Amino acid sequence: MYGTNSKARTRVSNVGPQSRPHPKGEQEKNLWSSLLNGVASGKKLPEKNLLVLGGNAELQREFLETLETDTSRRPQDRRRRKPPVANEFALGYTYQDVLDADHDDILARLSIYLLSESSPIFTALVKPLLTAKTIPETLVVILLDWADPWSWPRQLRDWVRFLRGLVAAMDDDCKVTAEETMKEWQQRRRGAPYEGGSAAPSDTVINIPLGQGEWDEPLGLPICVACHGTEKIETLERDHGWREEDFDFSLQYLRTTLLKHGSSLIYTSLSVPNSLPTLIHSSLGIHSLLKRQTLKHNVIDRDKVLVPPNWDTWGKIRVLREGFDVEGISSGWSIDIQAPAKLQPSESSEDDDTDLLSPPPTQHPLHRTPSPEIPGSVLFIYEDNIPNPSKDRPSTFPPFGEVRLDTTAPTMQDFLKTVQEQMQKLAEAEASSTTTSSTSQAPTSSTTSTTATNTSTPTRPVSESNNQRVNEHIGPVQFNMGGIQVDADEMVRKLRERGEGARNKTEYGPGTPEGTKKQNEELAQFFAG
Repeated sequence: MYGTNSKARTRVSNVGPQSRPHPKGEQEKNLWSSLLNGVASGKKLPEKNLLVLGGNAELQREFLETLETDTSRRPQDRRRRKPPVANEFALGYTYQDVLDADHDDILARLSIYLLSESSPIFTALVKPLLTAKTIPETLVVILLDWADPWSWPRQLRDWVRFLRGLVAAMDDDCKVTAEETMKEWQQRRRGAPYEGGSAAPSDTVINIPLGQGEWDEPLGLPICVACHGTEKIETLERDHGWREEDFDFSLQYLRTTLLKHGSSLIYTSLSVPNSLPTLIHSSLGIHSLLKRQTLKHNVIDRDKVLVPPNWDTWGKIRVLREGFDVEGISSGWSIDIQAPAKLQPSESSEDDDTDLLSPPPTQHPLHRTPSPEIPGSVLFIYEDNIPNPSKDRPSTFPPFGEVRLDTTAPTMQDFLKTVQEQMQKLAEAEASSTTTSSTSQAPTSSTTSTTATNTSTPTRPVSESNNQRVNEHIGPVQFNMGGIQVDADEMVRKLRERGEGARNKTEYGPGTPEGTKKQNEELAQFFAG
């Protein structure tokens, strides 16, 4: 027993700290770095990109406020500063943290890029944002305003052309990634993640054939069209006479054109709760771990329209209102989105960036020359049914280049001279009318004379009293002349006094016999006194 214990004790002592090899410094450093990297990767937020196209700076800010899931914060988060929105010039930027349902955990960091103009010159700004890594994590939102729904098809056409040119300018790796992204979106068929149903297992592939008009023109990036400002619908009804037929036609037209690009559609408002955050987050693959958000389509309420991706079909569009030509609009839209000849790159040009970076010709916004219509275009169908009210009114502006804001005003003396002439004409007309009335009322007999005298005597006081009451009711007539408030009655009185003084001066002036006689009498009285 003793020998056995001594052998065991000897064996244990051989494994003591003196005989154990020491780890090297590099191994310790690698150990700590791997631990820190593991912790950092666990806390790293998923990064998603949102590219907002269209709208002015104010409309984009309202859209971002609508996108926030909940403005209320917990007490410890109220001091947190809201990220600024820099969207005044060219390509704007801001970000949002997508919070979980309990507002404790941050699910993802949403980087938002904003662009207002669809000119090809801005392609060079957006192109670096789309790489093979960021394309699958990017969603494009085309923002339309309810203030001018008659221009929606042209705005949508310009942005589709912009995206087609942007994808065409990508390198080969980005194009392959964009094509794969579109295939994944096409496989997200109806009823999978957007209706709240259970998705198919990962090892099961369900290929549902595409319907008519679906994904005919994929753009390489997922699209969502947001028509913001539904509170302006009442203004369209009250001021422009919109009816249910007009709202249905506009919705059918948008749904038909967006179906070709696999785009979703939503009507939003800052004052009305909507499903915009759920639509954007689910499209980017951001899902809450505590509360599952589901999307329910809505094409009945005209201020809460929601068409999820891969949900719409030609049959559903026809059901909204009969008589809508879905086939014609769909085929014509493919013609409208083709780039015009002047924007297509030339085969002989060696540098394609020269045409993109050259500034477009400047045009006045009120007199911008419309783009020539393409044969087979369907834009005029929308514009005939939804006309622009400003085009119906005659324009009061001359052509651009002939606009003159100069105006000429008469001098004070010329104006007073004109007023005096008008007052003299009115006085002469009044005197002639008085003479005519007195002549017509001349007595033919003593009885008639007595009667006329009795009846005509109170005529003038009655009229004067009536005029006095009217003047007291109306008040003094005043107008602004050269920044000075002028009383018309006082001016007329002064003009009359000036006229009487000139008349007296002419009748009794120094050159007349009456004037000489009067002057002699005044001199004699002076020396006699």
